[in-house]
Amino acid sequence: MKVLGITGGVGSGKSEVLNYLREAYGAVVCQMDETAKRLQEKGTGCFRKIAEAFGPEIIGADGELDRKKLGARVFSDPEQLRLLNSIVHPEVLRSVSADIRKHTEEGTPLYVVEAALLPDVGGELCDEIWYIYASEEVRRERLKASRHYSDEKITDMIASQPSEETFRRACTAVIDNSGPFENTERQIGERLRL
Repeated sequence: MKVLGITGGVGSGKSEVLNYLREAYGAVVCQMDETAKRLQEKGTGCFRKIAEAFGPEIIGADGELDRKKLGARVFSDPEQLRLLNSIVHPEVLRSVSADIRKHTEEGTPLYVVEAALLPDVGGELCDEIWYIYASEEVRRERLKASRHYSDEKITDMIASQPSEETFRRACTAVIDNSGPFENTERQIGERLRL
C-alpha cells in the first residue's frame, strides 16, 4: 500500500484533490485535523489530559472542550501551544498509524494523509508528500467564491501558514492546481501510476 501525504495552503484545492483520489483511485483519506478533533471529544484519554493540563475553564457548558477558549490560550502563548501539541500529536500519530496498519492488511491500494502540518507532524508515516500548489491570486478567488471571506481575512490566513518556499522544500512533489482540474488530474496520474 502506498501512503501519500497531501498538504498545502488554504484555498489551494486540497479537498478537490482528496475527492478525486477517493473516486478515481479508491483512496482511503485520513484528514489529521478531523482525527485530532475526534480524539479530543469528551471521555477520551486525550480530552482528560488536556483538561488536566489547562484546567476546567476550557470546558464548555456541554462538557466538551471550548475550542475558542483553548485556542485563545495556546495561540497567544508558544509554551501553551507546545504543551497542547505534546498531548495531541502523539495521540493522532498513534491513531493514524493503527489505521494505516489496518488498511494495509485489508489490501487498500492507496492511503492518503492530509494535514496542514505535514511533514513536521506525520511526515514519517508517508512514502511521499505532495504540496498542492495554487497561485495566491487563484487561492484568493476561490476563498472569496466558496467561503465569502474578506480580503483582510484571506491575507491573515495566508500569512499564518508556511510559505510556498517552505512547502516546496519539505515535499517530494508539487502538484500545480492553479488551472483547470484536468491539468491536476494529469499530474496526479503521472505521479501515481498505481
